Amino acid sequence: MSNLAGIKVMVIDDSNTIRRSAEIFLGQAGCEVILAEDGFDALAKISDHQPDVVFVDVMMPRLDGYQTCSLIKKNPRYKSTPVIMLSSKDGLFDRARGRMVGSDEYLTKPFTKDSLLAAVDAHVLPAG
Repeated sequence: MSNLAGIKVMVIDDSNTIRRSAEIFLGQAGCEVILAEDGFDALAKISDHQPDVVFVDVMMPRLDGYQTCSLIKKNPRYKSTPVIMLSSKDGLFDRARGRMVGSDEYLTKPFTKDSLLAAVDAHVLPAG
């Protein structure tokens, strides 16, 4: 596992527990973590922080993960930003729907520290 220091990761989830877990796991690996409670919160923060990779929960109030991912990917500025869906649903349909809105990967909750860091590692090109 490479050193993830300085990588900006946005975690969008309406669960405080999930946000805290992700923040701890990513923070220990040296990532800069930006937290958002839902899609609207995330869209407000994304331009300020310019994350290198985004994790988004599928099931959220107001704006769900699919809609949030779609809006991020439709913006030319963030089109190439990797978006990784987080969901407790692991069905084929859910995965396909994630792909249709442009997600780069689909992680099932509860995620482990290793799966979270491996996803960041896989999608963020080493600076150089």
